[in-house]
Formats: sequence, C-alpha cells, structure tokens
Amino acid sequence: MLGATTVSLPDCRPLLSDPDDLTLVFQPIVDLAAATVAGYEALARFPGTAGPDVWFAAAAEAGVAAELEALAIHKALAVVPSLPANTFLTVNVSPHLLGSAPVRDALGTRPDLHRVVVELTEHTPVDDLELLRRQCDELRRRGALIALDDAGSGYSGLQQLAALRPQVVKLDRALVSDADTDPVRVALAEMLGEFAGRIDAWLLAEGIETAAELAAFARLGVPLAQGWLLGRPGPGFAPLAPETATLVRTQVARARLSDSVASLLRPVRQVAPDESSPAVPPAVLTGAQGEPTGLLLADPRTAEIYTAPVSLRVRPSDDVGDALRRALTRPPAQRFDPVVCTDPTGTVLGLLRVEDLATAARGSG
Repeated sequence: MLGATTVSLPDCRPLLSDPDDLTLVFQPIVDLAAATVAGYEALARFPGTAGPDVWFAAAAEAGVAAELEALAIHKALAVVPSLPANTFLTVNVSPHLLGSAPVRDALGTRPDLHRVVVELTEHTPVDDLELLRRQCDELRRRGALIALDDAGSGYSGLQQLAALRPQVVKLDRALVSDADTDPVRVALAEMLGEFAGRIDAWLLAEGIETAAELAAFARLGVPLAQGWLLGRPGPGFAPLAPETATLVRTQVARARLSDSVASLLRPVRQVAPDESSPAVPPAVLTGAQGEPTGLLLADPRTAEIYTAPVSLRVRPSDDVGDALRRALTRPPAQRFDPVVCTDPTGTVLGLLRVEDLATAARGSG
C-alpha cells in the first residue's frame, strides 16, 4: 500500500521577527460602467515559491495565524493614505480571527477606516454569526465597508449573506470561470446579483480572465469586476491600461444593446467554396458572393462533424426574444442549431447560440 504524501509547510515564524519578508501587491478592482479602477485588493506575498495559502496554512499549524494575518493587515492599512483619489483598498481578514487580539490591534492602528473594505475570506466555518455581525457593525461605525468573499459556494451561503448584510458580494471564481459557455453559472450569478441588490450591495465578479467572461457579466449588469484580464497584481496602484479600458467600454456598450442580438454575437470562421484547408466547427460555409450556405457543426455527443442548412438568419438589431421564438419554432432537427447573423448586405457577422438567446431573454424578462 502506498503511503500518504506529506506536504512540508514552510516555517513562518521568522516572518514575525523580520516583517519585511512579507510584502504586498495590489490588484485593481474595476468599475465596469466607468471603465476605471474603483479600488485595489491588497494581497500578501512571501519569500520563495510557496503561495500565500501555503504560508497562512503553515501559520495556522504553528499557532500564529492571527499574528501573521495581523502583520498583513497592518501593512495594508499603512498604505491607505497613498491610495489614488476615489479608490478604496480591500483588506482580507479571516472571519474566525476577526475577534482575536492581534487582528483587533492591527485594525486599530487606523481608527478611521473610510476607503477600507474589510473582505471576509471564508476558509473556515463561522460558529457564531451573531458575534461576527456585531464585529462587522463595529467596523462599519469606523467607516469600513464589509465584503464577503466566494459567495455562492462553501460557507458563504445565503444565511451568512443575510446575517452580515455586506456592502460588497464577491462571486466565487467557480461561478465566473467559463460563465460565457455555461447558462447554469450565469443563472446562479444572476440569482446572487438579485439578492445583492435586495440588501443594497455591489456584486463583484472575481477571476475574469477572458473577454467572453467579461462580456457575460457586463450583460448581467455586474458593477465591479476583477481578474487577470483587467489587471494583474503589482507593487503599486496602477491605473487601468488604455487597451483594457477600451475593452471594458466596448463590452459594456454592447451589453447595453441587451434587447438586441448584437451583444450576443460570437465570432465564427467562414469557409469559402475554394478553401482547401480543413475547417474546424463551428463554421459557416459561404457561397461565391459570401452568402451563408450551410453550417459545419460537431455533434456534442459523438464529436462527429456534419453539415446543416442555414435554418435561420437574423439581423444584429433584431430583438432577442423574437430571435429566440423564431429559433425554437424551427424543425426539431435544426431547433438548437446556431443562428446566423448577417448585415443588410448578407455578409456574415457571427453566430448566435440558442442557449445565449435563452439566457438573455430570461434576464430581460
């Protein structure tokens, strides 16, 4: 029988005697409507190759979790005066350590907590929600906002959201990743967004890494977003890169056309009659004048490639609900095939997935 693998945790105690070994980086949080940086999340970094989760796990094992977390909080609060105008700083705090003496003392180094967002990370279940609520209320009285991390999974359930009433609700990254291709993730995010609105909180989509994910949450009207696509952690308070700001503005502008199919278009390869290289589905087969003549698709069950007729064409200004109704009234064999979108000259602009039409129609209903 194979023995269990033992993971060697680093010795974190020297950090407490040489605090300069713990450094901070700052990842931007973006206001999508304004295409500007709304705030920054302070993230701890440590010597060597081990990540922060490993170091904090080592601190917990050594019985100094509160001390190490307090060191990170102390360093984060020290840079609040250097924040750019109209931005905030998010500081991570473990809920079960919020009442510990080291963490209380670290938060006490800055009596005025305006422009500070205390983000409750939820790696450990909370035994006493009422006590945690009172601790959060005290931080609010000092000017802080409260954020709840990883909403939608783990311990950050609706009960915790209802009890703490955070001003910022951060979607779990598992709901953000590939949300553009998974209607279930979008539906869950939409539900949490509606709940956040009921408690007067901002929803923040964390972990956005692709333009398609950004587009999905722009369509949902999520106000705040964070992820490598928008800005990686760095040593200073970097502004939004110009090309990133342009991308955000473009996606938000498309999302504002949510009643039309234009915001749902997916780019697609077009295969001309004389093209000899093999095409990868999905693709649109075109005629001599560039008009769509067929679809090249792959069966999701067998991966077998086949051709299908163009059973429905729409214009970019067509209404989402109308396009969905027309798609669902096609013959059963073509009912869930992609819909081809063309301009007035018949030029192919892209494809529309029936799943995206259904999600958009539900969101606007």
